[in-house]
Amino acid sequence: MAKIKIKLVKSKIGTPELHRKTIQALGLKKIGQVVEKEDTPQIRGMIHQVDYMVKIID
Repeated sequence: MAKIKIKLVKSKIGTPELHRKTIQALGLKKIGQVVEKEDTPQIRGMIHQVDYMVKIID
């Protein structure tokens, strides 16, 4: 299956608890960190929820 790279570009400080937990579930901890995940509908939904905090890298 295809992989997708996700980068955290905005701080979790001041965001709703649900969004912080979503970022944690994606495996992101620090600004600038990049993780590689399988491109599934579940991961896409998580990215959509916190799209103002993350960036998809090609």
